[in-house]
Amino acid sequence: MKSTTDQAQTVDEYIAGFPENVRALLEQVRQTIRAAAPDAVEAISYRIPTFKQDGRYLIYFAGYKTHIGLYPVAVDDTKLGVQLAPYATGKATLKFPLDQPIPFGLITKVVKAKLQQQRA
Repeated sequence: MKSTTDQAQTVDEYIAGFPENVRALLEQVRQTIRAAAPDAVEAISYRIPTFKQDGRYLIYFAGYKTHIGLYPVAVDDTKLGVQLAPYATGKATLKFPLDQPIPFGLITKVVKAKLQQQRA
């Protein structure tokens, strides 16, 4: 999957580099983040899509062969942490397997929690 996404200059180009089924999921993740952080600005950083809020990086997402990644996700909210546990892998990384429903509501909660953290 890396051949076309390695050189992506825009989020649209990044998403276009994936198979149709993954493109649809990535676009839904993108729209979920956009709805949760309507003032955030899209960019490509580290060769993957990110949203920046007030000039600071808020959240990144990326497509892979078997999952969609979301990071960094270090949320202090204990209740939210319990909901994130099934997807948590590695340091501040969430992995959503492509063969399971993507929890878009949970992504919304993560983005809103990150916005609160950034504002604090």
